[in-house]
Amino acid sequence: MERTLDKQESANCIFGRNAVTEALRADMPINQIFTASMTGSLGAICRDAKKRGILVKVTDSRKLDAMANGGNHQGICAETACAEYASVADILAVSAKKGTAPFLILCDGIEDPHNLGAILRTAEAAGADGVILPKRRSASLTQTVYKTSAGAASWIPVARVSNLATEMIALKKQGIWFFGADMNGTPASAADLSGAVGLVIGSEGFGMSAPVRAQCDAIISLPMFGKVNSLNASVAAGILMYEAVRQRGMNRD
Repeated sequence: MERTLDKQESANCIFGRNAVTEALRADMPINQIFTASMTGSLGAICRDAKKRGILVKVTDSRKLDAMANGGNHQGICAETACAEYASVADILAVSAKKGTAPFLILCDGIEDPHNLGAILRTAEAAGADGVILPKRRSASLTQTVYKTSAGAASWIPVARVSNLATEMIALKKQGIWFFGADMNGTPASAADLSGAVGLVIGSEGFGMSAPVRAQCDAIISLPMFGKVNSLNASVAAGILMYEAVRQRGMNRD
């Protein structure tokens, strides 16, 4: 039976001290919590959230008023996720179950929810095992992401990690090679994307961060024949994913 929203909930926001506390106790998927203070009862709620790995941001009343749409937020609002987050282990279990080499998509600083939604949609269609995001400096599973993904956010596992570069180091030990997208890289068609791979897509304006770039085993690019020198992040991601699909022999002939 579908749960109806009460006065302290909207499509992607839970507000009020008791409502947020109960959401945490119920392990509802929460992207982040916005609070007016880190002291008193608000501080206790925020400490509980941090223990659960949820981001907490201190903000002003205008932000909270907007999130609660004029409701009595009591100094705290929780932005809910459109789907449950997975763990990296969950994502690796997908390829293990299929009996194929891991095929991962890593988004380094993709802050536009429309870009993230488009990436999730293509990743699901291309048969990727899952998408890994950093907890900070990244769009999360909001309703906008869900709508842009055309529902793919419900189907493809998405994990959030504290440090993307550190996670890459751990995954390398499991035999995964990382290929970062950059306009100055080797043509993607010349790279070997047929094995256990992670495609790394950088932010819309600045590309990959230095720590993440340093962990890439190779930098790959797409040929540019026009007057513009770059592609939208989600478009580039989609082309690179299907180059990997081609090399991995995952076509459904």
